Amino acid sequence: MQTVKQKQQLRYQLRCPKLPLTVYREVAAHLRQVEGVETGLIPTSISPDKIPLEFDYTQSQVGSLWIEYQDTHNSAIRQQIDQILAYYNDRYGAWEIIDSPQD
Repeated sequence: MQTVKQKQQLRYQLRCPKLPLTVYREVAAHLRQVEGVETGLIPTSISPDKIPLEFDYTQSQVGSLWIEYQDTHNSAIRQQIDQILAYYNDRYGAWEIIDSPQD
C-alpha cells in the first residue's frame, strides 16, 4: 500500500497602508516570479461616506494582497517571499498581516 503525502496550500493576506496601486501590482508581479507562488489583489472597501472629495495618492485602491503557495517544507520559497516583502517594507513601510497562513 502506498501512502500519498498531500501538500498543503498556505494562503494569507497582508497589506501595507498607503502603498499605491502600482506598487501593489509590482509586488504581486515580483512574487509571481517565485515558482509555485500565486498572488492577487483585493480591492479596498470604503464606505461611500468616507470617500475623500479629492483624490489622495496616499490612499490605496487596494485593500490587501493575498499570497498562496504549497507548504512543501522547502524554506527557500518562504525565504524568497520574505525577501521580496522586506524589500518593499524598507521602501514603503511595514506590512500588516490580515489573515495568517492557513490551508
